[in-house]
Amino acid sequence: MQFKNIILEEEKHIAMITFDHPPANTWNLAALKEFEKAIDAVEQDLSIRVLILTGAGEKCFSAGYDVTDAENASEIGPLARSLWERIDRFERPVIAAINGHAMGGGLELAMACHFRIMTDTPKTKVGLTELNLGIIPGWGGSQRLPRLVGRAKALDMILFSRTVGAGEALQMGLVNRLSSPENLKNEAFALAEKLAERPPIAVRCVLRAMAAGEYEGLGKGLQVEAEGSLRVRDTKDRLEGFNAFLEKRQPIFTGE
Repeated sequence: MQFKNIILEEEKHIAMITFDHPPANTWNLAALKEFEKAIDAVEQDLSIRVLILTGAGEKCFSAGYDVTDAENASEIGPLARSLWERIDRFERPVIAAINGHAMGGGLELAMACHFRIMTDTPKTKVGLTELNLGIIPGWGGSQRLPRLVGRAKALDMILFSRTVGAGEALQMGLVNRLSSPENLKNEAFALAEKLAERPPIAVRCVLRAMAAGEYEGLGKGLQVEAEGSLRVRDTKDRLEGFNAFLEKRQPIFTGE
C-alpha cells in the first residue's frame, strides 16, 4: 500500500507506521486520511500483533496540527480526535517510538499509545504548547496527560505551555523508557517482539477491558474483563500456556 505522507511496513507479526510529512511530520487532512487507511489495514490483518508509530527523520516525531491546512480545520480536528481514540482503544499493543520533538497533537498521539520510548538527546522536547496560541489541546491532551502524570503536573505543563526533556518525561511517567537516537527503532522492535510473543487473544481481551474501563467506567470494564475470561478459556493458547508451565518450557502462542 503506497502513501504520500505515511510509510507502512510489516515484519513478521509487527507493523510500523512512519509519519513522513516534512519538515515536522505535522497533520493535515491528507495525512490524517492516509493514517486512517494505514490503521484500517493493520486492524484487518490479524497476523499483526504489535504496531509501532514513529516519525521520519531525527528532528520530530510530530509537531501536531499543520497550520498551513487551515481551510480544512473543521474536518481535521474531529478526524484526529477519532483516530487518536482508535489508537488509545486499539486491541493490539501500540508503541510510540518518539524520535524527536512531540508537540501538541504529536504528543497527544504518543500519549494515546500503550508504550512510549523517547530518544534521549539534550534538545528533544515534548509538550502541549497550545495555550501560547490562545487555544487548548484539542486532540485528547487535557484528558490523557493527567492520566499519565497526574493533575498537578498536567496543569503545570498545559497552562504554562511548559515543555520537558527526555529525563523529566521519564521521571514523571510520561514515557516508559529512553533510548539513544541510533538505537531507538531497534529498542522499539525488541519491545514489539516481546509483546508479539504474548498470547494474542488474551492481549486483545486485556486491552479491550482496560479501554472499556477508561472510557465507559469501572462497571463496564469489569463486565468486559469477565467476557474476556470466558473468551480465553477455550483457546488453544490457554492449553499451550498450561502445558508449557507444567513442562517447564517457554510457551509458543499461535493466536488460536
